[in-house]
Amino acid sequence: MPRKKAPEIKKTVDPNVVGLKAEVISQPITETLEQNYMPYAMSVIVSRAIPEIDGFKPSHRKLLYTMYKMNLLSGGRTKSANIVGQTMRLNPHGDAAIYETMVRLSKGYGALLTPFVDSKGNFGKVFSRDMSYAASRYTEAKLAPICAELFGDIDSDTVDFVDNYDGSMKEPALLPTRFPNVLVSANLGIAVGMASQICGFNLEEVCRTTIAYLEDPNHDLLSTLPAPDFPTGGEILYDRSEMAQIYRTGRGSFKVRARWRHLPKENIIEIYEIPYSTTVEAVIDKVAELVKAGKLREVADMRDETDLSGLKLAIDLKRGADPEQVMQKLFRLTPLCDSFACNFNILIAGNPRVMGVGEILDEWTSWRMECIRRRVFFDLQKKRAKLHLLQGLGKILLDIDRAIAIIRNTEREADVVPNLMAGFGLDEVQANFVAEIKLRNINREYILKRTAETDALEKDIADLEATLESKRRIRSIIIRELKEIIRKYPSPRRTGIVAAESVTMLPTEDLVPDYPVQLFLSREGYFKKITPQSLRMSGEQKYKDGDELSQSFGATNRGELLIFTDRQQVYKAKLCDFADTKASVLGVYLPTVLSMDDEEHVLCMVDPGDYRGELLLVFENGKAARVELSAYETKTNRKKLVNAYSDKSPLVAVLVLDGEADIVCRASDDRALVFNTSLLASKTSRATQGVGVMSLKAKRVVAGVQRLEESGIQNTARYRVRSLPAAGALLKPEDREEQQLSLLEE
Repeated sequence: MPRKKAPEIKKTVDPNVVGLKAEVISQPITETLEQNYMPYAMSVIVSRAIPEIDGFKPSHRKLLYTMYKMNLLSGGRTKSANIVGQTMRLNPHGDAAIYETMVRLSKGYGALLTPFVDSKGNFGKVFSRDMSYAASRYTEAKLAPICAELFGDIDSDTVDFVDNYDGSMKEPALLPTRFPNVLVSANLGIAVGMASQICGFNLEEVCRTTIAYLEDPNHDLLSTLPAPDFPTGGEILYDRSEMAQIYRTGRGSFKVRARWRHLPKENIIEIYEIPYSTTVEAVIDKVAELVKAGKLREVADMRDETDLSGLKLAIDLKRGADPEQVMQKLFRLTPLCDSFACNFNILIAGNPRVMGVGEILDEWTSWRMECIRRRVFFDLQKKRAKLHLLQGLGKILLDIDRAIAIIRNTEREADVVPNLMAGFGLDEVQANFVAEIKLRNINREYILKRTAETDALEKDIADLEATLESKRRIRSIIIRELKEIIRKYPSPRRTGIVAAESVTMLPTEDLVPDYPVQLFLSREGYFKKITPQSLRMSGEQKYKDGDELSQSFGATNRGELLIFTDRQQVYKAKLCDFADTKASVLGVYLPTVLSMDDEEHVLCMVDPGDYRGELLLVFENGKAARVELSAYETKTNRKKLVNAYSDKSPLVAVLVLDGEADIVCRASDDRALVFNTSLLASKTSRATQGVGVMSLKAKRVVAGVQRLEESGIQNTARYRVRSLPAAGALLKPEDREEQQLSLLEE
């Protein structure tokens, strides 16, 4: 008997389920980005990663406000797990994220100069990645006393309140901080397409600077706010011009180094403060790497001796080692001397802005003045309401017996208030207030005492109204509050300031090993640095499909490179910054490594040596310039030179000259000329257009340049010229050797 065919089950797709569509929908990429990506990016920027003018991210603000509502400002500590659970009513991102936020704000963790959480238990340490904090069920916390300056007037309508994520309760959009916490609290945030990195400043210095700024907008900020301050201490290598740029633009970097002491009896270097941007594990790992590589032969051992007394790294020195020189090497080669990059990106009215310190203070003072205006107006409204009630009570004073009679003779309760309004000329609010007075208080003494406040209230109201109309009086209130904060919360500076020019550094050459290398550059901009030993053991050079070798020459690991691009720019790079590689790899892509501009391409590389030679620059229009190499030498560590050569015509070749040389120029119409570089005068300006060398017909260009000995030309006399410019001569067949004309020939 044949088997029955199973019935087909028709699959249905729920149209309400997102993503279950049978067809492929075509959509422009711009529309996709606008509808899907941009809302996500803005959510990360506005709601997560970038701090606002009060100095807090939403996660910080939700946690602190929850602790405030739990009465943890004046009460005792409670379990951290309890705080985390309560905070989830405002922050639905999980208990782990909330607890990490609490840890960062805690006193025990040490990430902030002015912590907001008074912690008890193991909260880890900011200077160690291995000293992890304990679970929230084992630790306790409350708000630090400084939080009184965050919430002191939050109940006076100083800030707006918004719904939480599910609309079940309200939370403050900002905290009405009485000091510029945006500068006091260090903050790091990575958003989508942007980031923020704000270094912390000393509380007392910030308050004094704000006071001086309010009194004089042209105040020199560096005189009262000399430099940032970090909870981990260390020393800032102070450069006034560098710091002034950060204060002006909100961008820049400065160096911070560790503090140390030498114990001669034990022959030990003891490091007790490290830069804020590193950890003890990173330092130890780097030192171990250097010792293994033979770059720190003076170090015998290194260990972490951190205990309850604080951070301590012990370095055992070998006999005869100079501790000063060892520390100089450590500062140069390890994170014991590190850079702190500043990016003062702050949300202002929902829009991210990179601002200098002066702009931040201006925005904060404007915002704080508005908070105080709202507070004053709130107090004014309360006093006006109280005065209004007392004025109604004063009318009752004129005839208390009549008021009692009105109430006693009123048959219905609902008519008491209307009858009082009619009998004494009161409004509804005043009549309700009079009707609610207890029987025992209906006496002349009570009413006289209450109405005696009227004069004081009228004076207070007049004073508050005058305050609302006066910016000067509002600024004086801010100044008074800041002075009180300085008095109540003393904050000595932890990070030292050392003039950068007074710091002696070992020459870089003493720290970089010197050995020969062979350099390779492809036409697409891939670079390799290969040692002779590796080159002998390697096989064929590897390149991308369609790519090929452009240049190759020998150098030393301590040398420099000048990299010319098609945007009239030259990038400077140290060869020691490039890792040794093998022939079997593609190498590093220079446009990416050197952070070149979009669509900028590498033309050639030059070994400048000691910058005592000259460069010969040849352009497509037939002109050439002889420029001294010293024009490309810089006294600072500049890595990019703009206007490095003339932009009047594309660059064809760059040749290094260590003396006079015979040069061959070939045109696109198969002509060539030979000239000696002595016919060209040397110039000191990089942007010189040069002088005419080869006369070209219309739509003809210089196609290649070589040294005479590398050109393969046999009939030299046919093409040699004694004066410039010259047209040259047509190449004979025997002189047309297939030559690769690179942009640079050493």
